[in-house]
Amino acid sequence: METSQRIQKMGEPALLKYYPLVSEAQKKGKKVYFLNIGQPDIKTPAGFLKSVNCIEQEVLSYQAPEGITELREAACDYYQRLGLDYDSSDLFVTNGGSEALLFTFIGICNAGDEILTAEPLYSIYKEMAAATDVTLVGFKTYAEDGFALPDVSVIEAAITPRTKAILMTNPGNPTGKVFSKAEIEVLVKLAIKHNLYLISDEVYREFVYDNQGYLSPAQYLELSQNFILIDSISKRYSACGARIGFIVSKNKELMGQLKKLVQMRLSVSTVDQIGAISLLKLDSHFFDGILKEYTSRREIVYQALQEIPGVICKEPRGAFYFMAKLPIKNASHFIEWMINEFEYQGETVLLSPANDFYLNPKDGADEVRIAYVLNGDDMKTSMEILKHGLEAYALAFPKQCK
Repeated sequence: METSQRIQKMGEPALLKYYPLVSEAQKKGKKVYFLNIGQPDIKTPAGFLKSVNCIEQEVLSYQAPEGITELREAACDYYQRLGLDYDSSDLFVTNGGSEALLFTFIGICNAGDEILTAEPLYSIYKEMAAATDVTLVGFKTYAEDGFALPDVSVIEAAITPRTKAILMTNPGNPTGKVFSKAEIEVLVKLAIKHNLYLISDEVYREFVYDNQGYLSPAQYLELSQNFILIDSISKRYSACGARIGFIVSKNKELMGQLKKLVQMRLSVSTVDQIGAISLLKLDSHFFDGILKEYTSRREIVYQALQEIPGVICKEPRGAFYFMAKLPIKNASHFIEWMINEFEYQGETVLLSPANDFYLNPKDGADEVRIAYVLNGDDMKTSMEILKHGLEAYALAFPKQCK
């Protein structure tokens, strides 16, 4: 029996494929620090668990496909606090940000249509595109200049008659890039000029450092009919296991068509929706301590990377990731060696190979993504292990090093 060409085109995310190797290493008593995936270690707010534990329903029934009314209203209140004017008719609840993206790709593109995005990109975008017969077209950004957008002429040259949207991730995963006002306005103007959708994935919105102001393309009223907001509670509330996301747009025709998709899958988890209501009602000051904690972790990692010879990176301005060039030729080989062969005082680290965040797997071969999602002491230890690992790798594989 044959499987579809769509599913055959999909790949396995590199941030997950090393787990069998990790399991074997752990069986041998090796401790592994997981810096490969954006799983925060901050405690999920108690209000979520309390709300879930206090559910009095005798039967967990389907909810409205669009989402529980109280949750949608709480989300709109949250956006109002950010200066974004949405009402509940502009918003659907989804099974995480991933389903919101999947529905967006299905809803705006025909087979063979194109979505334009910056590289490096969130690796799951590639699998979304493969599953929906969408072609992702990338334009490169580089670690050396903090992943700044290229000149507008470079981006515009990539637009074709099949281009349906520009996709941005702000703050960026995997780069930690925060778009400047000027960069956002470049994308807004291009979307309007070429009548494209501008999709903004803003799941890391609260993780913006150095007293930068938050800015979303949603604040440009002239873009309202072209704009789609993708959101999720997972990262900001440390609730990755509660699969609650949102797709938001003022384009009534689009939302009317997307309603067919939310109806098709019937309902998002009742339990998770009830818990999420309490999260969206939290005061914005809830994030103050969390942002301080991640700022400290960022400084720990940045200082350590600056002290390792041959490493190239800029300090990220948002999210909780570093993209770093290492003084090696093949990051995938290095990562596997770190798990299989290396240990420092009985411990090692798991990183993500950066080539998974490019459309061409040959790109980013010497780069890794580091998620600073562990406490400060563990991040210090992890960086010490990485330093010793690079030193040992250079001795073991001198031809694989720069």
